[in-house]
Amino acid sequence: MSTNILTQNDIRHVDYKDIDLLKQFINPHGRIISRTRTRLTARQQRAVEAAIKRARLMGLLPYIQK
Repeated sequence: MSTNILTQNDIRHVDYKDIDLLKQFINPHGRIISRTRTRLTARQQRAVEAAIKRARLMGLLPYIQK
């Protein structure tokens, strides 16, 4: 079983200001990619989702992309 991006890079805290990292968990339409595709644990997925939603609220990430 391959490891996920967060484990490979030894990232313990997902920050909403790290846009380059968060863009890896968003598909071209702007939707959050599921756990089965990203291979994140449940705790990591919740942290990524919260960071993406917070970044969207702050205007750092778009809600949708055309």
